[in-house]
Amino acid sequence: MTTIQGPAVFLAQFIGDKAPFDSLDGICQWASDLGFKGIQMPTLDARFIDLQKVAESKTYADELTGKVASYGLQISELSTHLQGQLVAVHPAYDDFFDGFAPAALRGNPKARQEWAVQQMKYAAKASQNLGLNAHATFSGSLLWQYFHPWPQRPPGLIEEGFAELAKRWLPILNEFDQNGVDVCYEIHPGEDLFDGETYEMFLKAVNNHSRACLLYDPSHFVLQQLDYIQYIDFYHERIKAFHVKDAEFNPTGKQGTFGGYQSWANRAGRYRSPGDGQIDFKTIFSKLAQYDYKGWAVMEWECCIKNQEDGAREGAEFIKKHIIKVTDKAFDDFAAVETNTQLNRKNLGL
Repeated sequence: MTTIQGPAVFLAQFIGDKAPFDSLDGICQWASDLGFKGIQMPTLDARFIDLQKVAESKTYADELTGKVASYGLQISELSTHLQGQLVAVHPAYDDFFDGFAPAALRGNPKARQEWAVQQMKYAAKASQNLGLNAHATFSGSLLWQYFHPWPQRPPGLIEEGFAELAKRWLPILNEFDQNGVDVCYEIHPGEDLFDGETYEMFLKAVNNHSRACLLYDPSHFVLQQLDYIQYIDFYHERIKAFHVKDAEFNPTGKQGTFGGYQSWANRAGRYRSPGDGQIDFKTIFSKLAQYDYKGWAVMEWECCIKNQEDGAREGAEFIKKHIIKVTDKAFDDFAAVETNTQLNRKNLGL
């Protein structure tokens, strides 16, 4: 068993235009002061990282690693959630997702998708140059609008969608494999990979590719009413990244899992800061330790009530308290005896 690394923090929800959140130095000092040991870095803001340059220059990658290390931090993973989303976009969502791409590519889905694929390939090499072995992303979606089976779906539609998704991702997965890095898909509403069944459909379509791994975030499963503990038992061999984000589900006589088009604060299922929701993190941390999870525990702030800076400060302490320093001995070692083959055979009646 391995002691989980952490606490780390996903920077995406904290980056902004005011100090200390407007520069790498500022946000690293902030994270370090709160007690974080790692940062999960989004890759679309040049103030923090030039993804292409990290991929093409080991010198720049080492400089970036050194700067982060000067604040007592490590990069836990790079994140291409937004670029991964653009690997597969159904035309119904073109306008919604255009904002994730450079302005020059908006209104041009083909060019946008090609850009996203190249971004993913940069991320593979950049991760290697930074000495990372896991990468956080989204799968994108061609099928999300069909998740509810009404009207009836034409036979073969889902299979065709996963075949196309696999066709787009296989060259990317191969690029990550060449660089020794796992692609950790965050299983998430709005993606074609949104639960265990859909993940397995994707795995089958990519021939069980060894790099098609998972970012485990139980908050998304609470909102789906999926058993997020048993999920670890099913997929622990593929879980290579972990978001610590809380959630709660409080159905009423008026709404349930679909949320009734309400705001986040008024939905039956809503995200909360770590410790403020219903998730059993004690069991999660125990399960991951038991299954020898070697990655980071990364706090993600998405709360419809609590201020993000309060959430980060409390989240760092929350993770520290939940990380289990695994034992290097059995509790009953005091009663152990030396191996005696002759005695063992005698006890077996042999």
